[in-house]
Amino acid sequence: MAKFFAAMILALFAISILQTVVMAANEQGGHLYDNKSKYGSGSVKSYQCPSQCSRRCSQTQYHKPCMFFCQKCCRTCLCVPPGYYGNKAVCPCYNNWKTKEGGPKCP
Repeated sequence: MAKFFAAMILALFAISILQTVVMAANEQGGHLYDNKSKYGSGSVKSYQCPSQCSRRCSQTQYHKPCMFFCQKCCRTCLCVPPGYYGNKAVCPCYNNWKTKEGGPKCP
């Protein structure tokens, strides 16, 4: 019985290593938002900005300013990062637009 469990653990370990190798070969490093065509600059049409910004700003307590700046950034960059917060690296224009004081302009 102990040999059976040892063989099962060894098999699971081998499968996990194989999966890691296959993901690396397919350039799928496990990053959730690597799909540039879905999230990069130009991935949103201007008419989609209100719905994308509603999604982006849905969990903030500052909904009105978030929506205002998100839509302004979306119309300029044609991109809204995935998720409710962060993930701005997938949209460089959205990420790099700063206020006069040097803070981030886009939520």
